[in-house]
Amino acid sequence: MQRRNFLCATLATLATTRTALAQSWPAKSIRMIVPYPPGGANDITARIYGQHLGSALGQPIVIDNRAGAGGEIGAEAAAKSVGDGYTLLFAAIGTLTIHAVAATSKPYDLGTDLMPVSMGAGVPLALAVRASLPVKSVKEFLDYARAQKQPLTYGSAGNGSTQHMTGEYFKQAAGVDLLHVPYKGSGPAMTDLLGGQIDVVFETLPALSAHYTNPKIKILAVTSAARSNMLPELMTLREAGVADFDVTTYYGLLAPKGTPKAIVGQLSAAMRDVATKPELLASMNKAGADVITTTPERMDAMVKGEIEKWGRVQKTAQIKL
Repeated sequence: MQRRNFLCATLATLATTRTALAQSWPAKSIRMIVPYPPGGANDITARIYGQHLGSALGQPIVIDNRAGAGGEIGAEAAAKSVGDGYTLLFAAIGTLTIHAVAATSKPYDLGTDLMPVSMGAGVPLALAVRASLPVKSVKEFLDYARAQKQPLTYGSAGNGSTQHMTGEYFKQAAGVDLLHVPYKGSGPAMTDLLGGQIDVVFETLPALSAHYTNPKIKILAVTSAARSNMLPELMTLREAGVADFDVTTYYGLLAPKGTPKAIVGQLSAAMRDVATKPELLASMNKAGADVITTTPERMDAMVKGEIEKWGRVQKTAQIKL
């Protein structure tokens, strides 16, 4: 009986502490971990949201770039932080879910150690080929690739990157053989595509848009289910005949496990509110990202969908990280 009373009292104290924390939050600055270096799409979108969230919440959002291991160092740091609402993670959901299904060593569990708050943005990838390839459409590209004795080559930002997994997904969905050439980042892959050393890349549209009029490459289609606001004239791979193909690089906000639901709800509502601000929309459009905000429940469903999709791709391609 005494043990039962002690446990009940402990649980009641914890519940009271969480309620008090949620009611006083935020009382100081909030750290937002970005698991990549400054200047990339993840960092840019995080800083845009961080600025507006800080104004909405009345406390500054401090960006903490924790780069390394394909985003896993920053994600692990967030997952192992105290769930008090003062540490958050703004990350590429595709990278998190790919590591969840393909990594042989998992220092944290995406499903239990991190809580979904809200999606923030979506950036499609695009299929681009070297200019000397004798194709002008996705259909012509597929016909040409299937006719070759040796597979065409596609470059990526590295093994297990979103670009790599998108290439494998495309191979499976389109029924075409391509040879993967991993690089240490997207930049070197783009350099070799421009130089004609590789045939294809699947790269984020903002990164490719700088080369849109470059005569050394041809951008054939985007990977998202719907056309991009950035270059609406580009058709989707679905429209080009690759059935049900859909890859969007989502960026979203997560919190460490144990973060009070009231704080998660307040953060999610603030994300949805600031996403309607003209200044934020203009900044995101300039960055080439489509604004996408959700409830925690909707984000959870989207994350599970990404895990299912990349799990199928990983199992077929036998990719291990």
